[in-house]
Amino acid sequence: MSKQDATNTGKLWGGRFAGGPSPELDALSRSTHFDWRLTPYDLAGSKAHANVLHAAGLLTDADHAELLRGLQVLGERYAAGELHPDASDEDVHGALERLLLLEVGPDVGGRLRAGRSRNDQVATLFRAFLRDHARVIADKVLDLVDALHGQAAQHHGAIMPGRTHLQHAQPVLLSHHLLAHAWPLLRDVQRLRDWDARVAAESPYGSGALAGSSLGLNPQAVAAELGFTGSTPNSIDGTASRDFVAEFAFVCAQIGVDVSRIAEEVILWSTKEFDFVKLHDSWSTGSSIMPQKKNPDISELARGKAGRLIGNLSGLLATLKALPLAYNRDLQEDKEPVFDSVDTLEVLLPAFTGQIATLTFNTARMAELAPQGFSLATDIAEWLVKQGTPFRIAHEVAGECVQVCEQQDKELADLTDEEFAAINPALTPAVRDVLTAAGSVASRDGRGGTAPVRVAEQLDECAAVVSGHRGWLV
Repeated sequence: MSKQDATNTGKLWGGRFAGGPSPELDALSRSTHFDWRLTPYDLAGSKAHANVLHAAGLLTDADHAELLRGLQVLGERYAAGELHPDASDEDVHGALERLLLLEVGPDVGGRLRAGRSRNDQVATLFRAFLRDHARVIADKVLDLVDALHGQAAQHHGAIMPGRTHLQHAQPVLLSHHLLAHAWPLLRDVQRLRDWDARVAAESPYGSGALAGSSLGLNPQAVAAELGFTGSTPNSIDGTASRDFVAEFAFVCAQIGVDVSRIAEEVILWSTKEFDFVKLHDSWSTGSSIMPQKKNPDISELARGKAGRLIGNLSGLLATLKALPLAYNRDLQEDKEPVFDSVDTLEVLLPAFTGQIATLTFNTARMAELAPQGFSLATDIAEWLVKQGTPFRIAHEVAGECVQVCEQQDKELADLTDEEFAAINPALTPAVRDVLTAAGSVASRDGRGGTAPVRVAEQLDECAAVVSGHRGWLV
């Protein structure tokens, strides 16, 4: 048994050390408790690496076949839940090498490490892991968009009060408001696709520790086998860069923020004061002491987890901000926050989608409130503009109408013809044509507006974008 075998079992280093690490260093260095999930990707990388070693004449046919067999066995054992790291294993890479040596023997198994380093291994397999989970997350985001789209289509034509500064602003269609949440999520999916295209173009395998390999290996062949479209043009950058992790963490955080904005509205809308929506029993919770409560816990958890996702991004950026080239052990800290972001979204999104899909909307309540709060004042101003009044004057006139209504505690539509004329002679009885929520909504018929005809087109456009993104997932 070699000195390294005796003192450094489950680790990929040690020959120049007289003994193994202290228990404290061992505990600090160990990462198998979180990086073991990378096992399938590490094994796939090892298979690809064995293939290029064989192509370079560094593995005999027999050794090549035996390595592939051993890696296949490990993969099957992992899939069956029968493969586990030992306490002595430093990380997933060392654990899998130790297990491979047990399966195929040290002479054959020990040949696999030639021409590669943990640095280029982890940089590549982490990319592969995140590429797969980008698609999982995108799929779940699209499910949420489908739920929003379904509610929008079901309630097309229903009018609600639109708000700015959380105050009554102008009437809008409920479907228009719901789709306003769908489009940011679709941009998030596009961000994942853009991210994936960049990551796919640069597999770091073959970069070694930082300087590349002298063994005549073919990094592009490894890249192609692992599903990448190209290999890194710079071995230092390939092993040391983690902008792909930070960018992925940003997209996860942005998804969390976009979901949290919907969540906040669900929380408000489900209060007695708003009474816009009712939560389904299966997607809400009760109180341990107040029997009447139905709480929007999914939305509250979504709001809270957005902060967690932002924190994962912030912590990662702080880790990366001053690292010299090339690889530094600080980069071990890149995985846990992003793993947490992946796990958080993959649990949160299905629950949030179920909540949205099962909401019951009180459209009568929304319609009742839509014209209140002087939300038709802009319609008066724009009606005056159409009659030839400069907008500066029209704005002032509409503001005077609001002031009179506030003094008399009534809404704009309650003003008499005489009161309108007294405010400004240009306000003829015809102004009443725009003093309905339905008329206000229908008039806003430019692209992107809330008019029913435009929102019907928007529903089709949204569905087409979803369909296009679904094609990327296949």
